[in-house]
Amino acid sequence: MTIAEPLQARGRIAGNPFDLGDAAAYGRWRAHKLATAPRRLDELIVDVADPFALAPQERDALLDRCARANMAIYRGPADAADASLPRALGRQLGLVRLDANWLAEEDGISHIAVSERRDGDGGRGGFIPYTDRAIRWHTDGYYHPDARRIHGMILHCVRPAAEGGVNALLDHELAYIALRDADPGHVAALMAGDAMTIPAREGEGGVARAAQSGPVFSVDTSGALHMRYTARTRSIEWKDDAATRAAVACLEAFLAAADAPVWRLRLEAGMGIVANNVLHERTAFADDPLRPRLLYRARYLDRVARPHAPGGEPWRNG
Repeated sequence: MTIAEPLQARGRIAGNPFDLGDAAAYGRWRAHKLATAPRRLDELIVDVADPFALAPQERDALLDRCARANMAIYRGPADAADASLPRALGRQLGLVRLDANWLAEEDGISHIAVSERRDGDGGRGGFIPYTDRAIRWHTDGYYHPDARRIHGMILHCVRPAAEGGVNALLDHELAYIALRDADPGHVAALMAGDAMTIPAREGEGGVARAAQSGPVFSVDTSGALHMRYTARTRSIEWKDDAATRAAVACLEAFLAAADAPVWRLRLEAGMGIVANNVLHERTAFADDPLRPRLLYRARYLDRVARPHAPGGEPWRNG
């Protein structure tokens, strides 16, 4: 199998930079990506007066950051605590198809707070986002089937932790560049349909979630890059071949490198992240019992809308 075949199997998109058989398209896209990528954290931050009704310039700024870095950080009023905020904000940014997981509230929004673990009843406390423990690098929904890929997400802070709870963010397209530059074979291995398998999760009544195999990197019908990944070492099965092991080792080394292009920040009340499901992790934290940490999370089957760009995508020209 050639290194171009994983993308060809999904249908070739002319001039797509993620086609391993099109070095010219990749070179143009890579140059544009690196030239326009933010250099400082404050370049990602957009102040918004009212997340429920973005001003045109605020919306344009958020879309611009997401186009350049697959993420934006908004800073709104500290008292913006309505659980409907993520859905209202998402609609203004092209995020409509909400993926409501079984731990979310009835409106499909997840309330991320420390929850007591209750053995045997499937409570939230059995899942690491609902604890105060650190969470390693991952993208959301890595255990979902192909039809439920999480492409977009909003994470809104109502109350930060008393200490800790720092988020780290890394544009998955930069991870792709690092691996492809190191060896295109790494990307080919991680595009294989059986590269990463999440085993079935057993519940009291049997299989609560079926085993899910799929690629790490894939390309959707619009030509956008999607990443499916978790750094967990338990309840995961990597394809047992030399190419996959080498690719995973390269990715792990990239994520652990001191000079990795990682943005770290501690969200304060009224702040939030809008992203195309970039790589992210969280440090452990300590709560104030009187004001425990609370975030709202919305996950979408959509990507953030692209900003209006007359003439098409610049990297496609020339």
